[in-house]
Amino acid sequence: MSEGKQPRRHPGSPMGRMQVEKAKDFKGSLKKLASYLNPFKWYLFLVAILAIAGSVFSIVGPKILAKATDELAEGIKNMMLGADSGIDFNYIGKIILLLIGLYVLSAAFMYIQGYFMSNVATSVSYNLRNSIMQKMNRLPFRYFQKNSQGDVLSRITNDVDLLEQSLSQSITQFLTSVASIVGVFIMMLTISWKLTLIALGMIPVSMILIIGVVKLSQKHFNNQQKYLGRVNGHVEEMYGGHVVIKAFNGENQAVQDFEKENEKLALNARKAEFLSGLMMPVMGFVGNLGYVVVCIVGASMASNGKITIGDIQAFIQYVRNFTQPITQLSNISNQFQRMVAAAERIFEFLNEEEEKEENVKYRVKDLPIQGNIRFEHVKFGYHPDQVVIKDFTAEIKAGQKVAIVGPTGAGKTTMVKLLMRFYDIKEGAIYIDNYNINNFSRQDLRTLFGMVLQDTWLYNGTILDNIRYGKIDATDEEVMEAAKMAQVDHFVKTLPNSYHMELNEETSNISQGQKQLLTIARAILSDPKILILDEATSSVDTRTEVLIQKAMDKLMEGRTSFIIAHRLSTIKNADLILCMKDGDIVEQGTHEELLAKGGFYANLYNSQFDKVS
Repeated sequence: MSEGKQPRRHPGSPMGRMQVEKAKDFKGSLKKLASYLNPFKWYLFLVAILAIAGSVFSIVGPKILAKATDELAEGIKNMMLGADSGIDFNYIGKIILLLIGLYVLSAAFMYIQGYFMSNVATSVSYNLRNSIMQKMNRLPFRYFQKNSQGDVLSRITNDVDLLEQSLSQSITQFLTSVASIVGVFIMMLTISWKLTLIALGMIPVSMILIIGVVKLSQKHFNNQQKYLGRVNGHVEEMYGGHVVIKAFNGENQAVQDFEKENEKLALNARKAEFLSGLMMPVMGFVGNLGYVVVCIVGASMASNGKITIGDIQAFIQYVRNFTQPITQLSNISNQFQRMVAAAERIFEFLNEEEEKEENVKYRVKDLPIQGNIRFEHVKFGYHPDQVVIKDFTAEIKAGQKVAIVGPTGAGKTTMVKLLMRFYDIKEGAIYIDNYNINNFSRQDLRTLFGMVLQDTWLYNGTILDNIRYGKIDATDEEVMEAAKMAQVDHFVKTLPNSYHMELNEETSNISQGQKQLLTIARAILSDPKILILDEATSSVDTRTEVLIQKAMDKLMEGRTSFIIAHRLSTIKNADLILCMKDGDIVEQGTHEELLAKGGFYANLYNSQFDKVS
């Protein structure tokens, strides 16, 4: 089936800069994130063991080094007193070798747990991206009408990347920091409980500062991610619509709109980074105060012989090692805030209401579908207070070529969207061969249709692959045959690499008319039961239109076809013409019948040939 891209929103439209609601389900987001981590629970357990083991090997280092310091101090003391024994360098050497071994083991364990944790984080982000991509295909059309493309892209790129980085760093640092705090605390107790109480006095002060900064900075981190999505959405729309922007001299307005959003992003980012940046100096100041107090009290105890010099040296190291993981925890809290802010936006997207498949009773392959279509008192509106289709009733026989005409906004394109269940009707029913379309799954129902829209959609790939999108398993010969029927073969062979020419991301390396021809070839290849042409020849020249019309006539033989056209001269030979106005059928019949009536259609047809004075 050939697909058409939704019309791009105007870069300055409010919809393009729609505000993203702030997610508030903090605990719920963590619970859902935990569900993505659950398959890797054994990896996380191994990471925890390695982190603890690495911390333990690192923690016992100062205590062992204290023995070397005591031996050195004792040896110097003996030498000063003239004793026979001096410094035992063999003993000190053994201690140094032991320390080197412990630190090497600690580093090895840290490296291994970092490797496993990075694999876990990468796997989680991989699964999240898959979930987001699958979710995009299950979302109803109305979601994409309400939300910026750039914001959706920001969730699948920026938010997932931020989550991955924070996850990889924060969990390992958290485990290491907690293990260090517990281990260092135990080691400090073995040296002096009095000095340990002094060191513990720093914790309440530190926690008060951390909690205060976290509360102040959390909203700014959330806003930072929110405005980043807006900026990305604006940039994406500006890039996609750069031709229109230049044509209407809209560069200044585009820059002004960007600056407004960018200023909001910069302001919140500045506040968030400033507040998070305060943690290090503040925590460092508190830690240094405790360090000074420990040095003074420890020196006093050493002078009284209550503690050795080596123990003082070890305890001072432990004090530094005690404050460092607390400072790390404050940094982890910043990463954690970013991670949760990103996770909230991701899960907010994943929690969006999906298209529901209810009462699926039929499968297309099990039914002898002929292509008879019946609309019965169809009523529909994109919004509850805005009815587009008021009371549409029509019956089309299999194989008929039906033209739908009317002024802009009459509901012509809306009708075919309802027929393909891009939207569900509010009242009434639509039948194909007496089967209610609501009793088919959407995906199955759409296999009956081939669709060519005025707005073309092609993707970055070869011309051959873009045509083959209508029938994935088609051979190259089948693709080229469809191309010949759509009058594509001639111009494709004049292009570099012919059918193997790569279309760029914006498909700007071929003309608009050539794009339209490729989408028509795609529809021909899909060989549908029902064909929908929405201004399908509007982007080609008159001569090519005549050739395409012949191909279309051949394609429409034996198929139910809907043609939406503003140029009424192209639908003269339609079996049935439905004239729509304000969501209702005001006239129906053949071209000759409607002209003879001299009513709405006749006025519409004749107005295209009136001379403008």
